[in-house]
Amino acid sequence: MNTRIRPAAGSRKHGARCHEAWRKQWQRRQRRIARRLDKQHREPNDGLSGERPVLQGANVQCVMGERQCGTAYGGVAVMHQLVRELQLAEAIDQRLQLLKWHKPYHESDHVLNFAYNALCDGTCLEDMELRRTDEAYLDGLGARRTPDPTTAGDFCRRFEEHDVRTLMEVFDETRLKVWQRQPAEFFAEAQIDMDGTLVETGAEKMQGIDISYNGVWGYHPLVVSLANTGEVLSVVNRSGNRPSHEGAAAEADKAIAVCRRAGFRRIRLRGDTDFTQTKHLDRWDEDHVTFVFGVDARIPLQIQADELPDKAWKKLRRAPRYTVKTNRRRKRGKVKERIVRKRQFENVKLKSEDVAEMEYRPTACRKTYRLIIVRKNLIRRDGQGELFPDYRYFFYLTNDRTATSQQIVFSANDRCDQENLNAQLKGGVCALTTPVHTLVSNWAYMVMTSLAWNLKAWLALWGMPSGTSSEQITQRSQQQRVLRMEFKTFVNYLMRLPAMVTHTGRRVMVRFISWSPLQPVLFRVLETIRRRRC
Repeated sequence: MNTRIRPAAGSRKHGARCHEAWRKQWQRRQRRIARRLDKQHREPNDGLSGERPVLQGANVQCVMGERQCGTAYGGVAVMHQLVRELQLAEAIDQRLQLLKWHKPYHESDHVLNFAYNALCDGTCLEDMELRRTDEAYLDGLGARRTPDPTTAGDFCRRFEEHDVRTLMEVFDETRLKVWQRQPAEFFAEAQIDMDGTLVETGAEKMQGIDISYNGVWGYHPLVVSLANTGEVLSVVNRSGNRPSHEGAAAEADKAIAVCRRAGFRRIRLRGDTDFTQTKHLDRWDEDHVTFVFGVDARIPLQIQADELPDKAWKKLRRAPRYTVKTNRRRKRGKVKERIVRKRQFENVKLKSEDVAEMEYRPTACRKTYRLIIVRKNLIRRDGQGELFPDYRYFFYLTNDRTATSQQIVFSANDRCDQENLNAQLKGGVCALTTPVHTLVSNWAYMVMTSLAWNLKAWLALWGMPSGTSSEQITQRSQQQRVLRMEFKTFVNYLMRLPAMVTHTGRRVMVRFISWSPLQPVLFRVLETIRRRRC
């Protein structure tokens, strides 16, 4: 079934004239809402005179629609058009063989059902029931029905480890199609981050759970991501008592291979102190892979740092977090520090930072690498005044011989953004949860649901900037905004778009009936798909 998407009822023109029609409608809606929000604009009886409340109410009558039906998630129809253009469903059905009979669902129906559930504010399997009972939602996807929660849980339990890895390979093949459309500067350097995160569960009969280092029962999945776009390259579920670095080298090699196939000219691996893969550093260095890993501040390293001469240390100056675009405002008082001083607690404050470097060869390596040292100069105070100066060391190991020591430190600090990614996968996408009862089935759920996060990045990357130079600047700004956007914000701006869904001849027409500041992103994607099909 063909699905056609229009911004509103109106023009039936095709091609560029149709593209111009929705642009004018979008701009008209934008002006209309701007006029309503303008404080200087007044109309009779608009409730803004102060004589009566703004929320006056109106003569509203509520009835059930007979022939028209609408959905709150019209943006998912655009996302499905992108999935069709990428031929993701066909690739899943071709590579993933889990069902003997397709009555009526295929493997791709199940996988996309998990992703679309997350894109429609679904937080658990039970929320799939809301989607399958939404007639307009089903019509927008061109589907007669979608799997129910029980069937979806059974599909998760059919996975073996090799099936999950096959599915991740399909996602890698798809992301290559998206990356191929990017400009040359996109392939300057791929920054691959690795991190582990704990997924707590109170279930007592769930296979594979164990107690972690901090006494939490659950799983300890490994997440490998591409910092350039925020995409999840791989997720590997592990038992709760496994160390963070277990299996990280193998997943890093797979991510390197994918980025090499895409055409990235340089590749950089980043990880905290738990991911210093000393056994693999020489191999990566010979393969021209740059790495920046944290190193544990062990006593021998601290002694060597203490023995460095004073001239080896340089002040570490960090750029301001933001630039004030208007007048600088007076800073508010620090409530927490005032309470600490009043109660005479010990207060530790950062005074300054110094950076130095030296050559260092890990025990498992044959080569010598740069060891960047950051010394944080601290001041300890209590209620009676300053106690004594103190300092702490942080170490970073790298084979990058061209960047300055400060640039290495900033690059290592940027890796902390993956903590935000893990938080999004937990609280936003709700991918790092445990709805089924085995380690592998929960792993399959994590991979299929995290596809929603990758679809967010692919949607932003697919609509290429076009038009005049000023329009391209605006479009690139919108593209970067969507890439860095939190998942819930993305759903609110681009997925939760009320739309009317009607049948016209052999087509299903999706008409958006509300305005959103980022709607042009969706229509650029649709325009790109139209041009490619023509």
